[in-house]
Parts: sequence; C-alpha cells; structure tokens
Amino acid sequence: MKKFDWHCDRISPSTLIDASYKNTQNVRRFFKKHCGDHFKFDRSFMQWMKENTGKSMANAVTEWKHRERLRAEE
Repeated sequence: MKKFDWHCDRISPSTLIDASYKNTQNVRRFFKKHCGDHFKFDRSFMQWMKENTGKSMANAVTEWKHRERLRAEE
C-alpha cells in the first residue's frame, strides 16, 4: 500500500492519522476548511496528532474544536 503523502494527497475527514503524519500546508488547509480561518497549530495539539495514530482527521477536527471551546471559556 502506498504511503500517504501529507504534502499533496487529498485529505478528507476519513483520512487516518498514520505514523508518517506531518504538519504541512496541505493539513493546515484541511483544518482551516473544517475548523475555520482562525485555526492555528499549537504544541499540545501537534502532540495530540502525533500520539493519535489510527484516529481519523474527523476525530482531529473534533479534538481541535473541543480545545477551542475550552480556551474560549478561560
């Protein structure tokens, strides 16, 4: 099976996070589309991505939105 290329392959909500995951411009575009233009990577979320191989990008969107809600409540 071909290794997923985080730089140029099409990312969908069902795309699984794998061991080759990279924070790329392609990934940033995906998150901006699904989370809004205010999306930003932070260290703790980047760590979450690295630690959650096997989860989907939809799971990652849900996690980022959860973290964003918590930040807004502070």
